[in-house]
Formats: sequence, C-alpha cells, structure tokens
Amino acid sequence: MADNLDRIVETSTAECLATGFVFTEGPLWHPDGYWLFVDVRREPGAIFKLVPGGQTEIFREPSNGSNGLTFDLEGRLVMCEGDGRRMSRREHDGTITPLAEQWEGKRLNRPNDVVCHSDGSIYFTNPGGRVPAEEREIDFSGVHRIAPDGTVTAAITDTEYPNGLAFSPDETVLYVTNTRERMYIAAYDVLPDGTGSNGRVFADMSSDEPDGVPDGMKVDSAGNVYSTGPGGCWVFDALGNHLGIIRLPEIPANCAWGGPDNRTMFFTARTSVYTLRMQNTGISPWRGG
Repeated sequence: MADNLDRIVETSTAECLATGFVFTEGPLWHPDGYWLFVDVRREPGAIFKLVPGGQTEIFREPSNGSNGLTFDLEGRLVMCEGDGRRMSRREHDGTITPLAEQWEGKRLNRPNDVVCHSDGSIYFTNPGGRVPAEEREIDFSGVHRIAPDGTVTAAITDTEYPNGLAFSPDETVLYVTNTRERMYIAAYDVLPDGTGSNGRVFADMSSDEPDGVPDGMKVDSAGNVYSTGPGGCWVFDALGNHLGIIRLPEIPANCAWGGPDNRTMFFTARTSVYTLRMQNTGISPWRGG
C-alpha cells in the first residue's frame, strides 16, 4: 500500500468476494450481516445480496436501473432507479414505493447516488448527462433533497456532473464528486433548511491515470474522505490533503463501510467485489432498529 496510508489501511491485500459481473456499483451493508450491490450493466439489471463467505443471490431483478443504495431512518432500502428516472423505497414487506419522480413538475434526470441525513431527509445526485437533450426537463445537474414529509427541493444547483455524495461526520458539510472533464470533490456547507451553500473545491482529483473517475464516496469517523477515482480509491484527510490511493485488482466505482465493527470497506470494482480492513470505523448509513 503506497503513500501515507499506513494509518488508514489495516490489510494490504484486498479479498475478492465474488466476480463475473459486468459493472458493479451501489454497495451497502445490512447489519443483519450481508452486503447489497448492483450490476448496472447487466440486463435487465439486478441488485445482489452477498453474505460474507457465501454465494451471491438475486435480491431484486429487474431493478429498474438501480444504482446508488442507502437506508432510511426506518431501515428501508432507498434506491436510485436510473432507468425509471425516480427515487424509490423498498418496504419491509418487499413492495416498492416511489419516493420522488419530479421536481417542480419536471421529471428527474437520472438519479445516481444517495445518502440519508439524520433528520430523515434523503439527498441524491441527479446528473443529466445520460439523458437525451430532448428528454431532459431539468436544465441543471444537481443534488436534490427529499424532506421527511416527501417534499422534493433542489439542494445544490451549481454542479457540473454530480455523482457520489457523503456527509462529514457532524453533517455540517456535504461532499459531492464531480465526474467528467473537471475531476474533483466539491464541499458545501449544509444550511438549516437543508440546502448547500459556499460551494468550493475540497480536493482536486485530476490525474494521468488511464482509468477511473471520481465516483462513489464515503467518510470515516475521523473525517477522512474516500472517493473512488483514477487508479483506485483516493483518500483525503478532513482538510483535503491527499493521503494516497488504495490500489485494487480492478478500478473501483464505489465503496461502502460494513462488517460487524464497521471497519471493513467493500469495493464494487468492474467485474468483481472486494473488501479491505481499515484502521478507522466508517460512517454507517444504518440508523434503523
């Protein structure tokens, strides 16, 4: 493990848990002891379940183009349905409930990634780059917020191509990765009304690496930021100083904290999924009972 990662990474060799997929994404740990992840390029799209040491099984298929996954405060699965151009929720009985399909009467672009705030609101990125211009109703690529009462607002409107997102440990800062020509992580102060303010570049991720872009992102309990990107998973301290790149056998697109002690990081990396043990505990999306 290169650079200044000795205090970040506990084990230097990633463990491959499963392989043979097309393009894995959307990782999430359930405290009952299993991982969820998606294969975004599998036809017709699927969410997989994987108990460590076991075999993968289908959790939802077709998935309506699901990508980013998280839990709400009641432990229900929240999904970014890219093909359906909506946010949805899986109820405890397995039924699917639409959460958001429009903003101000305009159809969503293509929800990509999602995170839940401790107040119950749900933030998701809504890039428009993969929606044909003639079908695009929202003229910006931003971050939207679903309030606990279901109201959908625009939290951030000045991003170029928002992708992954994560809160700082105290939830005062929202980090958003920018994918495409300019590769960086933006940081926004979270105002009392839930909107983002004072947008600035937290970390520059431009690189000569031949593969990978800023994508999925997570934060640990010490405030370090982990973002998949060119060459691997980039790690920054809370001030934006680059600590190094975690290298894996394949280029990762997303990552998630999990395991019984929340110190295992799960990487979705192209055709496979991997885990590494970390020194710090992660910020878990699970707030349910």
